[in-house]
Amino acid sequence: MAAYTNVTLVVDQTDAVPYLGANLDAAFDVTMQDDVGMDAQAFLTALCRYDWVTNLATLDANSKRLLSEYVCRYIAVAGIAYEMAGFTSRIEAEDMLNIHLYRMRIIETILTDQKSVTYIKS
Repeated sequence: MAAYTNVTLVVDQTDAVPYLGANLDAAFDVTMQDDVGMDAQAFLTALCRYDWVTNLATLDANSKRLLSEYVCRYIAVAGIAYEMAGFTSRIEAEDMLNIHLYRMRIIETILTDQKSVTYIKS
């Protein structure tokens, strides 16, 4: 897999790979992953009403990692849903989706809680 084009500021290829799974369709290439990563960043900005990406340099390492995890999981969900035929069964792919979506909901809850946002931003 080629290196990311750095359009997705929060993650790069090495961040996303563990979330994508061994059976990901090769057609879901890094350009598509970049596009989905940009969608994830835009979604988080709209959801939280705070531009995390523009203010990334002001965040501590743990907060950056939380944002990175969310974007990686978002990319993984899109990649798994793109083509499930490579997985040993549709149930395997759906289980992976559910794990990612569960964790993404937790991160969304954290990032939309104003106490957490105040903590992360300070």
